[in-house]
Amino acid sequence: MGPAELPEPPYYAVVFASTRTPGDNGYEETAERMVELGAKQPGFLGIDTVRGPDGFGITVSYWRDEESIAAWRRDAEHTLARKRGHDTWYESVAVHVAKVERRYGFTR
Repeated sequence: MGPAELPEPPYYAVVFASTRTPGDNGYEETAERMVELGAKQPGFLGIDTVRGPDGFGITVSYWRDEESIAAWRRDAEHTLARKRGHDTWYESVAVHVAKVERRYGFTR
């Protein structure tokens, strides 16, 4: 699996950096559900995610505009997952929202 295939900018990126607590505690199932649910949201463009063996991970979701990001944040199931994350799954979390003005890369 490679990087998300995205349209030409501008668009928005939500960078979610986190450190997990020990144990799964239902995390994997919910994480998969959030990707599935997020992909159905209006304005969703794609996602890249990685987590290291030390529990530190970064997920970047890409959105057409800030309104789409706000609507995803208000989604009831996503709100419950965020609360469980704060209460159970994460030792620390940082979220950064950025407007992407340009992109470049290659595929061999």
